Formats: sequence, C-alpha cells, structure tokens
Amino acid sequence: MSGTVAEPGRIWTVGTAPGIFPFVSHAIALFRHPLDFLNSLPAHGDLVEIRLGPMRAWVACDPELVHQMLMDPHTFDKGGPLYDRLGALMGDGLVTCRQNAHRRQRTLLQPGFRPSRVTSYTELMGEEADALCRAWRPGERVDVTAAMMGLTTRVTSRVLFSDSLDAERARAVRESLAAVVRGLFVRTVVPMDAPFRVPTPANRRYRNALVRLHTLVDTLIAERRQGTPRNDLLETLLKAERGGEGAEGLTEQEIHDQLITLLLTGVETTAMCLSSAFSLLAANPEAERRLHREVDTVLDDQRAPGPDELARLAYARCVVTETLRVHPPGWLFTRVTTEETRFAGRRLPRGATVLYSPYLLHHDPASFPEPEQFLPERWFPERATSVPKGAMLPFAAGNRKCIGDTFAMAEATVALATMAGRWRLRPLSRHSIEPPRPAVTLGPRSLVMLCESRQTHVTGLPNGR
Repeated sequence: MSGTVAEPGRIWTVGTAPGIFPFVSHAIALFRHPLDFLNSLPAHGDLVEIRLGPMRAWVACDPELVHQMLMDPHTFDKGGPLYDRLGALMGDGLVTCRQNAHRRQRTLLQPGFRPSRVTSYTELMGEEADALCRAWRPGERVDVTAAMMGLTTRVTSRVLFSDSLDAERARAVRESLAAVVRGLFVRTVVPMDAPFRVPTPANRRYRNALVRLHTLVDTLIAERRQGTPRNDLLETLLKAERGGEGAEGLTEQEIHDQLITLLLTGVETTAMCLSSAFSLLAANPEAERRLHREVDTVLDDQRAPGPDELARLAYARCVVTETLRVHPPGWLFTRVTTEETRFAGRRLPRGATVLYSPYLLHHDPASFPEPEQFLPERWFPERATSVPKGAMLPFAAGNRKCIGDTFAMAEATVALATMAGRWRLRPLSRHSIEPPRPAVTLGPRSLVMLCESRQTHVTGLPNGR
C-alpha cells in the first residue's frame, strides 16, 4: 500500500489501489483479511486514514492514543458503522446508547453486576459447566464452539431469566445469535444498505434470526409480568422501570433493548473466549499441564469451584486473560467525534469515525514481547504491571468499560477449571485446529476436538465423569 505523510511519523493516509472503484479496497481488505489488514497499519503511523466505501475513517494504532480516546467519551462517543448496525439489533441499550443516556442506564443496571451478585452466580456457573462435562464421553468428537455457545447461553439465560428458557428456547437463542453474528460483520464494513435488501438466503437468515430473537424476548417479558417475581436480571430491569430516588425509570422498550444487549454480549463473547482457550491450550502443552496441576490441587476432586476456590485459581485466570489478549472476542470498535477536535496532531471534523482494535494493540511487540506466543505467565502480578496503559483492552476502558467484565472473567474461569479438571481436549490431527475467524466477535467458528478423560485425577467417577 502507498501512503502520504500528513505529519511526519504520526499520521498517514493509506493509499487505495487504482481502478474503477478506488474507494472500496480498504473495505474489501478489512472484510477478506481483517487481521492482516489491521496489523499492517501501524507501519504507516499512530493514526491512519482509510476509506470504507465513500466514507473516510481513521484507525488509532497507538495504545496511548486509544486510551486518550476512551477516557474522553464526551468527545469520542459511541457511534460509527459498527454501532449503527448494532443499534438496529440492540436498540438503544447500554452498549449502543450515546453518552448522554449512558450514565442513567448504567446506574439502573449496576445492581445486577455488583461483586457480591457475581459471587452468588458462581455456583450457577459451576452447575452448568458440570452438566456439560457429564454429557461428554471418552473418545467422543465434540464441537467445542457449539458446546461453549450452549454453555454460555444456559448461564446467561439463567442469570437473565431464571428457568424461563427451556431447551427449545435456549436452542432458538443460540441459533439466532449465531446467524446474527455472522451477518453483522459484513454489514459493518460495507456501509451501503442496498446489498442487504436483496432477498438472498443469507439476508433472509439474518432477518429471520432478528425476528425470532426479538419475539422471544417480548414473550419472556410478557410472561414475567403475569408470573412470579424472580431473583434475576429481568426482575432488576422491571424494578428499574419504576425508577427510584428521583431517577427516571426504564421504559418498556429500554427493558427489551437491555435484554437483547445482554444476550448478545453475554453469550457470544464468552463462548468465543472459551473455545479459543481450548484451542490455544492444545497447541501449548506446557501451559495445559500447568493448568491441570493447579486445578487438581485447588479443586481436589470437587466437581466445580465455588467462590473460595475461584479466588485461588490464579493460573486459570491467567489463561483466560492471555486468551483475551491473543484472541480478543471484541476485536474492532468505533467511536464518532461529537465536535471538531485535534487528535494525534490531526484536526478531525465533527462526526469523524475513529476505529480501534484490541487485536492490533494486543499484538504490538512494543507492549507484548513475542506477541504471537501464548504465555499465561505474562499476567503474574509481578509481570502484569509492566504492560503499558491502554495496551490491554478486552473490556474497553473509562466509563464505557463493559459492565459485565467481572462476570465474564468469573464465568470463563469457572468453566475452564471445571472442564480442565475432568477432560483434556485434543485436536483431531496436527493441522485440524482452525484459526480464529473474525465476525462481530473473533474466535473459532467450528472447533471440533476429541475428549480424553483425566480419570487419574477424578477418583470414584467412571471415565472421569
């Protein structure tokens, strides 16, 4: 790619290939080879201008710049192609709402994500992971991606809706979310709507999945209004409908939007993290052995960790954190300037789209030596402090940091430790582990592995079950 310097060493405009459609090449590169395209940008500077169709956008490649942007949400608000498309799915929920609505929404949702509440979910997380372990058999081929999606769907649905989601409804949620995630990415990088109005099979699947998801959530809300109150997040939202202490309550549409938001963010991202973790552990046997030693010691034949054991699973947590570095499920985000501003020495107009990529930042050798190596020990306390500010962003930063970050880390750690205590997941062959595939989230889409029992650890249970 060619480029012209806008400010020496800092800002470049990435050139486009000549041809009839000179402005589409960046969108095509981002769609076809997104990780390679992103990794090529830092060579052009800290802030790189690209074209997505007729739209100009800027990619922030430096962790300090990204940190500066995320800590100034009034100037760099949620928006851009990604959030415009997500808004069509989620409505005006916590993830997609603009800054002026964010504080109110977060305050109303926060009780459901307090540390004490997350701690109370640990047993529920362990029960679902244990149930999954009991369904596997030695030598069985397991679709790990589907299994992790099933697991996180059950955990998320129990947290949101208690036991209102039976097996059929859980399957509908899982399949609908998968179809939506596949369709959203291309709608993000292609800014024109016309291609998506054509009734192709892919477009019909996407629209049908949206309808199923929204209809199911409306049904669950209606059933709860007529039924018994429960101790779950739906009940938290219904209580927030009434407001309190002078605060404006949530509307019925906002309750719907928040549930859609929590389903999409709570199911897909953690499932991708867990699938990636097993893929990375299979390729790094020393890390896998170290994880097994810790799990065997801490759990001591327990089926799943409780809150006390979770606090002692230090290496398992490092495995999850390193997985989020190597294969961050949330890998590309956008912000939009609310006013004219100077950024990295460049004047950006009001309404400018700025992209940042946790994947790009997490693979910067200046921040993470040997960035392609899977090294959970990077996150030992004595080493983690050396990571530059803004270099590790699996959950964003500032006041728009993911409200469920503590929940997600607990869920992934509990699930990983529970499964690693009883099963070793092996690739079918040396070359069978698929690389992570970017969509709205990043991770393996069809990871199939072999179950190998660790019955030498779990005594009294046949075949490690």
